[in-house]
Amino acid sequence: MHRTTLRASTALVAVGLALTACGSSGGGGGSDSDAASATSLADFGDMDALVAAAKAEGTLNVIALPRDWANYGTMLDDFSQKYGIEINSATPDGSSQDELNAVISQRGQDRAPDVLDLGTAFAQQAAAQDLLAPYQVAAWDDIPDDQKDPDGLWYNDYGGYVSIGCNATVIEVCPTSMADLLDPRYAGQVALNGNPTQAAAAFGGVWAASLATGGSLDDIGPGIDFFGQVKAAGNFNPVEITPATIQSGETPLAIDWDYLNSGLTGTLADQGVEWQVNVPTDGLFGGYYSQAISAFAPHPAAARLWQEYLYSVDGQNTWLAGGARPVLLPTMQADGTADADALAALPAVEGTAEFPTQAQQTAAQQVVASRWNTEISG
Repeated sequence: MHRTTLRASTALVAVGLALTACGSSGGGGGSDSDAASATSLADFGDMDALVAAAKAEGTLNVIALPRDWANYGTMLDDFSQKYGIEINSATPDGSSQDELNAVISQRGQDRAPDVLDLGTAFAQQAAAQDLLAPYQVAAWDDIPDDQKDPDGLWYNDYGGYVSIGCNATVIEVCPTSMADLLDPRYAGQVALNGNPTQAAAAFGGVWAASLATGGSLDDIGPGIDFFGQVKAAGNFNPVEITPATIQSGETPLAIDWDYLNSGLTGTLADQGVEWQVNVPTDGLFGGYYSQAISAFAPHPAAARLWQEYLYSVDGQNTWLAGGARPVLLPTMQADGTADADALAALPAVEGTAEFPTQAQQTAAQQVVASRWNTEISG
């Protein structure tokens, strides 16, 4: 149900050292082709030329893309059918760390990943270690500056807000704020999607709690304090949430990205579960996942065509249909190309979220790594 996208800061440092050894020499699969050096559609001439080059390669290698994550199943199928390109999907439930490991260990091999979907902190790390190829999609100018690397090494694509999913079949009153989670009525029911030292959704949940209790993007500590209070109240549930644990009533309250919680609504309804999703009114925290092309992609044209598709109207509306908020949504709302029904189905959000900088993310990870397992999980 979730992809592990965060590690303790010490792990990031170790990864950085490993990547330095592997990512500085250049070369690898596809590196001697014109497609591998293309930094925009203009380098191919036009879209038809890019499509022709990608079809000639015939294959796209992806990694760590669960089909039930933000509508990825539809995205993969639609791309393959539209362009007649076979997709090899490796390790669907892998992590961002698994993706970077594959780029390193499989470099020069035909099975190496062409494209990456990463937590932004990992995208920034990969860029710093020369693992990514610069490429600016046709919609580049519509991606906000704070949602992309200026050289096109990575760019945010889809995301959402921390939310509280609630099994209304077994819970009489669903919480609408982080503060509500301290209510004694929720004894043993408040669960995170994973451990915040490893999972981006859980990490976001802690940051949302911080924002709700006087913290900031510069201070995630109050969020850990809050979950300490939830634990002390007897409300914290350490069980990892899955559709099965929700259906059984084992984890009736799930703190997760809104698009993942919303994506469960239909599945749970088929099992007789009324599932409600609320973005907390007191702790608005948003997060995006980033797209990137491996510098050693064995299918460099297909990799670039994939990026163009993801940032096309069709691709962005596919995210929207999956309950995620595409990065180009403001532009699409302005020009009328956003899927109105899918947009209307998104959970309501009050206010405007700010997104942490790389420095803020690194600092917050260090705090969570040093405190969470001792104070909450221990």
